[in-house]
Amino acid sequence: MKNYTRNPLPKEAFDQLFTEARSHHHWRDKPVPDEDLKALYEIIKYGPTSGNLQPARIVFVRSQEGKEKLYPALEGMGSNLNQVRSAPVAAIIAQDELFWKKAPQLFPRMNLRTLFENNLVFAESIAYRSSSLTGAYLMVAARGLGLDICPMSGFNNDILDKAFFKGTSWKANFICTIGYGDDSKLYPRDPRLTFDEACRLE
Repeated sequence: MKNYTRNPLPKEAFDQLFTEARSHHHWRDKPVPDEDLKALYEIIKYGPTSGNLQPARIVFVRSQEGKEKLYPALEGMGSNLNQVRSAPVAAIIAQDELFWKKAPQLFPRMNLRTLFENNLVFAESIAYRSSSLTGAYLMVAARGLGLDICPMSGFNNDILDKAFFKGTSWKANFICTIGYGDDSKLYPRDPRLTFDEACRLE
């Protein structure tokens, strides 16, 4: 394994990833090449997940045909439909509920498959948590690559799953639009909780 120095990143990096970054609801007419989406995955696949079992599955919807399949799941969900219409990419972050079948490949030093195979409720909770983590890695990494994002959970899960995952063990977790945001149409930034409101030291 290559050694590297773990120095703090400069403030500008955190500005781009968090403090100055914004969730975009309006998009410029600029495509995101497939090569950039592949590069994005090559970064986020190294993000930690429970037991390295990587239950997240991602569908990058960028064709008109793909978006047409997605629209019915967004009907009646506020501005989400229009966001997906205008965004270059809508990533469906899903979870494979049978992720544990790959446990021997992904975590060979211990037999984890039976742990999940015999407790599907526990397996579902791990799939949800770890796929959520991977979705968060995707958002941060996309910003790191100079892209903008907007996560959304306002959609009809049953309609989406039937359209994209019928007959599979995949299930949608959330959607994240990706592209180049139109800064001129940003809303005022909403407040954030303070440390004392959101955290405890014990």
